[in-house]
Amino acid sequence: MEVTVDATRDPSTRDGAEVARHLAVDPATGLASAEAERRLQRDGPNELRAKAPVPMWRKVVRQFQDPLIYLLLVAVAISTAAWLAEGATGAPIDALVISAIVALNGALGFIQESRAEAAVKALQSMTAATSTVLREGQLRTVPSRELVCGDILVLNEGDAVGADARLLTAAALRLSEASLTGESEPVTKTAATLPDHLPLGDRKDMVFRGTSVVQGVGRAVVTATGMDTEVGSIAEMLEATREDPSPLQKEIASVSRLLGLTVIVIAVVVMIVTALVNEISTFGHLVTVLLLGVSLAVAAVPEGLPAILSVVLAIGVQQLARRNAVVKKLHSVETLGSATVIASDKTGTLTKNEMTIQCIRTASGEVELTGAGYRPEGTALAGGRELSDPALTREAGMVLAGGCLANNAQLTSRDGEWQIQGDPTEAAFLVAAHKLAGTVDRARQFERRGEIPFTSERKMMSTLVSGGDAGTAVVVKGAPDVLLSRCVAVQVGDEVVPLDPVRRAAASADVEELSAQAFRTLGVAYRWVDDPDTCGPLDVADEQNLVYVGVAGIIDPPRPEVAQAVAEARRAGVRVMMITGDHPTTAARIAEDLGIVGRGAPAVTGAELDTLSPGQLQDVTATTSVYARVAPRNKLQIVDALQARGEVVAMTGDGVNDAPALKSADIGVAMGITGTQVTKEAAKMILADDNFATIVAAVRQGRAIFDNIKKFLRYLLSSNMGEVFTVFFGVVFAGFIGITTTSGEAIVVPLLATQILWINLVTDSGPALAMGVDPEIDDVMSRPPRRPTDRLIDREMWRGIVFIGLVMGFATLLTMDIFLPGGLVEGSDSLDVARTAGFTTLVFAQFFNVFNSRSETTSAFRHLFSNGWLWASVGLGVALQIAVVQLPLLQTAFGTVSMDLAHWAVALAMASTVLWFDELRKLALRALRRSGTPATERTSRS
Repeated sequence: MEVTVDATRDPSTRDGAEVARHLAVDPATGLASAEAERRLQRDGPNELRAKAPVPMWRKVVRQFQDPLIYLLLVAVAISTAAWLAEGATGAPIDALVISAIVALNGALGFIQESRAEAAVKALQSMTAATSTVLREGQLRTVPSRELVCGDILVLNEGDAVGADARLLTAAALRLSEASLTGESEPVTKTAATLPDHLPLGDRKDMVFRGTSVVQGVGRAVVTATGMDTEVGSIAEMLEATREDPSPLQKEIASVSRLLGLTVIVIAVVVMIVTALVNEISTFGHLVTVLLLGVSLAVAAVPEGLPAILSVVLAIGVQQLARRNAVVKKLHSVETLGSATVIASDKTGTLTKNEMTIQCIRTASGEVELTGAGYRPEGTALAGGRELSDPALTREAGMVLAGGCLANNAQLTSRDGEWQIQGDPTEAAFLVAAHKLAGTVDRARQFERRGEIPFTSERKMMSTLVSGGDAGTAVVVKGAPDVLLSRCVAVQVGDEVVPLDPVRRAAASADVEELSAQAFRTLGVAYRWVDDPDTCGPLDVADEQNLVYVGVAGIIDPPRPEVAQAVAEARRAGVRVMMITGDHPTTAARIAEDLGIVGRGAPAVTGAELDTLSPGQLQDVTATTSVYARVAPRNKLQIVDALQARGEVVAMTGDGVNDAPALKSADIGVAMGITGTQVTKEAAKMILADDNFATIVAAVRQGRAIFDNIKKFLRYLLSSNMGEVFTVFFGVVFAGFIGITTTSGEAIVVPLLATQILWINLVTDSGPALAMGVDPEIDDVMSRPPRRPTDRLIDREMWRGIVFIGLVMGFATLLTMDIFLPGGLVEGSDSLDVARTAGFTTLVFAQFFNVFNSRSETTSAFRHLFSNGWLWASVGLGVALQIAVVQLPLLQTAFGTVSMDLAHWAVALAMASTVLWFDELRKLALRALRRSGTPATERTSRS
């Protein structure tokens, strides 16, 4: 007989016994093992659908799917064709070098992504989840992946729920559903059938996969497994969520397209001009012109850019990993740097997810308790000073002791870490008791003799405790309004006085004030038992004529480091938003404490979002920073609305309900400790320590990386532009400068193709890579995030690139003119000597340009020696250039000749003009900015 759940009926609206009959299972005995195996074979394991593993060959190919890589591969093809046309003599150096760079880039990307995948797997639990089920009348523990529809789940305190199920019985059953709904407080469950279909968080007769039991016991029949569970439906949303390229990927693609077009134009123009200026009479001449065009194409393209970009991003990833942040994709680091909004979950992300008693109100006043979380450290204060009032001390101690006695939680320490078992709210009393001297000892005098458990209907819990000579008492903890209705007296110091209307009103006012401050309130009352020997089993009749002691204010406190991180984000122009499933009052209070919003700022609920049009939603997200009682679809709506406004959104979270929004965001950040597996898979970055401050540190790191990317782009492009201008103007004005053909050359060129290649080898990779790890020169968090419309290379930067390129070209050609006969300056050296001097000038000019490029406006002499790697790369380059000029073997390979000291001095002096001209340009830019017209504003208006 085929048994399935009726998809047209919500199990929460059907009687539990009816659901069991429909699933052909006897709740008293459970499924037979054979039947469970048959259903497992039919329906498949209780697992979320996993993506098919990506083959290694596809991962490798993916590293080369980049526009700039395509451009380099075209350059390899052209270079190889030119080498073949020239007769295939020697090695195709151009093609081999570019191919090696392409391969290096692919290897770096593959290795880094493999490391990230391994780190993510290491964060996942190494033990398989298990569930207790009833099969053939026996309790059995089975892997949760083997649960099937119809299994009878047996739920106990501390259990993780392995599948969606309809409750059959429930005794004081409370579950934590924070990972699914975002609700921070445990939810009371009941087997009573619901009258109508309700939202997920209000289905009190259902338990869901991914939640956990914090109190009580119960039994439930499994109604959905795998992708049919509520978690599975969120996973379906996740699969349908579109993932866009990062801003940096878009920018690099745009730059690559621009460079590709520029290269084609430059190569064609130079080849045409060269052909027109020189007499092309043989096929050899044609090959020379073609090789010159290919060499210029290589010069114009910073072929080291992909590899350098990957290395710089990988170094940034490693730096973040040392700060407990695992980045799965290299480009995600930069994306964080351009984030304009951090949309964060509350529970477990901004808060500790550890309920804490922060204040106690009694008849004699208020006691404040310092410390947060489950570590029992802190002090008791009154009015900001150490608690000293005997009456207030007595009353507060009785509140905490009573809360510890009417309590089923446990607080333990393991390896210095404090952990709880049971209801987090009850555990809060155990922690708070350590902060008031003598309270723990007072509670330990008593032993429990009976209990009436907490239920959602009663809203309180009672215990019968006996302390020998101390006496026997009924201790009650629960909702203050319920307790007050059963109290006839109030504790005032050591005395018990009647609870007259004035004192009753004062106690109610205390509760209202704490509730208005977003505290969850629990009152404590007691009654002494006169004759303990005649006291029978505890029952509800004993919960009358109580003495009211006071009320505790409980809250899930913010993480201590988050407020500072929020302030740092705001200083950097990054807006922090809270999106939570918690109560609006609680959400607004936490947001106010953290500095996310000002006092009195409202929280918008998910129900209110559902009534808004897309346009209205965009308006709301522009002004509102706190959202409460939201469903997973609302989180997606908020992220999409922000992105539609042009925001770059970083979304943080830990629960299953956060996963779709994390994937849709520009960068999703999952919690590594409390985060669910689904969330970690959806995120681009995982915080191994669940520390929100790490996100802000990553924003700083991302901005610094972006600055360094601009630095080496400025350097590479301006230096390569200098090579292009040198060759182009050298060919066009060859006669004017004095460059004439020699007997051994087919056509006249200012630089040989091998010399152009050498310049790229010596000047591109080393210095550019050193600039990629340049320390932060300016405070990157003192400026607003770059807008999505801002270009990686804006007009101001392009002007600087062209300017430096022209200065380089001018300095190089003027150096050649100085040593050549004729031209503007009369010289007496051969073309080989002049070309070697110009070649050296261009190399040294690029080394000077290294220091220029560290900032668009800041002087090169500021923080001149802060980057040792930069000086090392320049020193190595200088040594290699001396070698290529002076060593006979390299002279033959690169067409150079030895130079005397005078030639070296002129080359160095002419190369330094790049530094001095750029210092003058920066001085002018700084003057303009001081006058109140920032370059960025001029650029945006131009």
